[in-house]
Amino acid sequence: MEEYTLLRQFADSWMLLLLFAFFVGIIVWVFRPGASKEYSDTANIPFRHVDAPAPQQDQPATSEEARK
Repeated sequence: MEEYTLLRQFADSWMLLLLFAFFVGIIVWVFRPGASKEYSDTANIPFRHVDAPAPQQDQPATSEEARK
């Protein structure tokens, strides 16, 4: 059997099965119990400074400094 035919047959059968199992494993990992607690801080990053603005640096950049 040629090398190309052997590799093609492997890719069409076992590698496809392996990649599908990896995909299902990632989906199960994301939706596992307790994952929402772990990722809640990351999900709320855009809303951290809703009540108060983010702390400013000592001197804000002027328009000339921003252009550089």
